[in-house]
Amino acid sequence: MDDAMDAYSRAVSTVAKIVTPHVAGVQLARGSGSAVVFAEDGHLLTNAHVVSDHRRGVATFADGSEVPFDVVGADPLSDLAVLRARGATPAAAVLGDADRLVVGQLVVAVGNPLGFSGTVTAGVVSALGRALPVRQGRTTRVIEDVIQTDAALNPGNSGGALADSAGRVVGINTAVAGVGLGLAVPINATTRRIIDTLVVEGRVRRAYLGVVGVPAPLPDDVAERTGQRAGLRVREVVSGGPADRAGLRAGDLVLTVGRTRVSDAQGIQRQLFAEVIGTALPITVLRNGAMVDVYATPAELVG
Repeated sequence: MDDAMDAYSRAVSTVAKIVTPHVAGVQLARGSGSAVVFAEDGHLLTNAHVVSDHRRGVATFADGSEVPFDVVGADPLSDLAVLRARGATPAAAVLGDADRLVVGQLVVAVGNPLGFSGTVTAGVVSALGRALPVRQGRTTRVIEDVIQTDAALNPGNSGGALADSAGRVVGINTAVAGVGLGLAVPINATTRRIIDTLVVEGRVRRAYLGVVGVPAPLPDDVAERTGQRAGLRVREVVSGGPADRAGLRAGDLVLTVGRTRVSDAQGIQRQLFAEVIGTALPITVLRNGAMVDVYATPAELVG
């Protein structure tokens, strides 16, 4: 047991040593959070909800150095935002691929909760492919394909790094989900596209459907008939959103979107970019044992 604990402790401390220098605390006129240096030219990654409507702020690193930054752009649907430092920053963190994570894998969260810089907590990936409904006033958005972890997160962790055992940043911590639960936006091919677009254009035109779902297996007979093993079970449909207007219901099992198979939230998210805004998107669902086709017209996410 002691040897196992020593190995665990060594793994966590090694990741902390690798990742902590790349994570900053960010202070804005109203509020604070964390951010991660991800490019050698001084770009940092954080949450859209951390920057809100701010245009600038100050980043403070674990070594005590401070640098002002400008907000380059934010994407509320992924809850990601890009900052650009107006001065020297530490080297960029190494980004990993969250699509390679497995449930039970060790992850380490590094951030600045409650204003304490370089705070480290550890845990495991407790679930993948989650969707997070976020309400801001009268507006409801759905952050898709988040990583669920039991690594302790506190206010101020938002925007910080979630790293794997090799010290690669595989997620950006986004919210406290409940007692013992935290959520992070994955770093994968879809979010890298979002990040690159924010760097170049300062915004991402995103299509919006308004569904919250979880991965679910298909019944054996349907799986045999279609050759598809899993779909996305709809848990919530945002009232008045495109999915609601199209007739999607809680309990539907989404099989395809735009004639492309869907097995998790990312399967939908990777299609919801500018080119499908205002276009009728065919969606096939399994409802009460029958396959049903509906057509939803994604709206542009605004605000």
